[in-house]
Amino acid sequence: MHHNRRNFLKLSGLTAMANSMPTLTKATTTTAPKAIVIATWDSGVAVAKQAYTQIKNNLTALDAVEAGAVYIENQINCCVGLGGNPDRDGIVTLDASIMDHQYNCGAVAGLEQIAHPIQVARKVMELTPHVMLVGNGALQFALQNGFEKMPQTLSTDAQKTYVEWLKKTEYKPQINIESGTKNNGPFAPIYFDDGTPNHDTMGLVALDNIGNLSGACTTSGMAFKLHGRVGDSPIIGAGLYVDGAVGAVTSSGLGEAVIKVCGSYLVTEYMRQGNTPQTACRKAIERIVQQNKTKALDMQVGFIALNKAGQYGAYALQKGFQYAVHSASEVKLVNAPYYFNKK
Repeated sequence: MHHNRRNFLKLSGLTAMANSMPTLTKATTTTAPKAIVIATWDSGVAVAKQAYTQIKNNLTALDAVEAGAVYIENQINCCVGLGGNPDRDGIVTLDASIMDHQYNCGAVAGLEQIAHPIQVARKVMELTPHVMLVGNGALQFALQNGFEKMPQTLSTDAQKTYVEWLKKTEYKPQINIESGTKNNGPFAPIYFDDGTPNHDTMGLVALDNIGNLSGACTTSGMAFKLHGRVGDSPIIGAGLYVDGAVGAVTSSGLGEAVIKVCGSYLVTEYMRQGNTPQTACRKAIERIVQQNKTKALDMQVGFIALNKAGQYGAYALQKGFQYAVHSASEVKLVNAPYYFNKK
């Protein structure tokens, strides 16, 4: 009888312990989410294709986003890389960042005469204890690691645009996206006088075949900026952020506005709270509007986001922000929803 009583008490204690432990929920699937790449702007279609090709070949999301960024940096007459627009001194300075699912990240800012800043950023991540190198230090590091110093010459398109800008040598007039009317706002124009968009960034995020996330961002920065200006693109948490358990986010548009809300990190945190990628992007855009609606009316910012489950979304301040999607089931260019419905 005593033996049975002891067994009963022992079993009762184990049952009580089990009841006090948190309930574990089994995963709904044992397979990784479907691989996918999303990238900013219409130029992101080719970029996403290049990145997705790496994933099809069973390379990692980190390899994929690097390859996509390298592809756009190679386009000579483009808004990114050495073919991008110069600062007001006629010098092309490049920024880039890269991040994986384990919080490993690297960045360069104000880098001159190196064709692939995204590759230098990855080297910073993998070979140094640092996150960011800038200016001459970034250039020295690149040269020490086998990168070739390129001539300081402008591409054909950039030279033409720069010559036109020199006639006024100012950030304004600014063109309102919807109405086309000019105003004397303090920011760089949303459109140049010839109607081409003033966006000089390529951001992309990817989910690979084993369910890992990574992201990359590369830019020649705001056209005709002050020499030494750095935007959001190389700043981890502003222009790019990846949390392997939650999602990956990148941005494009006026970098100063993104920096002020720690934009990509903010979107990630909204996703952590259970919001869909699109809702998370919208909430971050609303935060920018809350800071200064008057300024927000005359600038563009867009976020794209990809969560751990492979769901994606985007949101922008203004009409016109696009992003590309590439997966096994779809290849498309999407017009992002936007905040301001101007009449």
